[in-house]
Amino acid sequence: MSVGLLVIGDEILSGKRQDRHFARVIELLRARGMELSWARILGDDEAAIAEAIVAAQACGDALLSCGGIGATPDDCTRQAAARAFGVPIERHREAEALIVDQYGAAARPNRVLMADFPQGAALIPNPVNRVAGFSIGRCYFVPGFPEMAWPMLEWVLDGPLRALHRAEPDIEFRLRAIGTSGEGDLLPLMQETLARYPGIKLSSLPSRGGPERPRHIEFGFKGARQPAGAAYRHFLAGLTRFADLRVEALAPPP
Repeated sequence: MSVGLLVIGDEILSGKRQDRHFARVIELLRARGMELSWARILGDDEAAIAEAIVAAQACGDALLSCGGIGATPDDCTRQAAARAFGVPIERHREAEALIVDQYGAAARPNRVLMADFPQGAALIPNPVNRVAGFSIGRCYFVPGFPEMAWPMLEWVLDGPLRALHRAEPDIEFRLRAIGTSGEGDLLPLMQETLARYPGIKLSSLPSRGGPERPRHIEFGFKGARQPAGAAYRHFLAGLTRFADLRVEALAPPP
């Protein structure tokens, strides 16, 4: 199961606020041997958010979503999730009780609106102010405030998504090919390597060079340790056919 991320908010797209979730989610996943497969930033647009949720579900992905679950008119992520799953919005009594316990008489009439979730939603506990996030299907929705969102996401990763933890995550071996041969010249070797080792990912990052380093291409071979190492060594051997190339080992297999 892949993991995707939605960051919701007009304020991100307008530049009023800078996104902090993308880098942090990558860190949280990496600490558990997991990877982020894709990410999108969307404005407060119910139809667009619903469409993204539907697409994630169609792919079988787990979805982490940050932002837009407040009670102000611009917050529409709760409504978008209900729309995506084809269910109504209803008051979640446990979430309502948490808000009332936290705010007392000040909870009504407005704060309790944050207990209105898609029908059938489960709660994600909020350790900061007890205003819960929610999950439905494989989708997990938390506030946009990092101090709330990040511990809530950790709860999701170590609870509902714990089965996705990997004790031995994929590893990437890397080398740099320096010389005049370009990606087009090396394309057959890349294709041959992928055909021989179909479980690995091969990345190619060319540079036109400059005063500090001549023209070069950095290659990465990512996957399980044994096939990724074998792919690296196969590619390295293939580079010997190009007399103009010099190779630097950046992260070679042992």
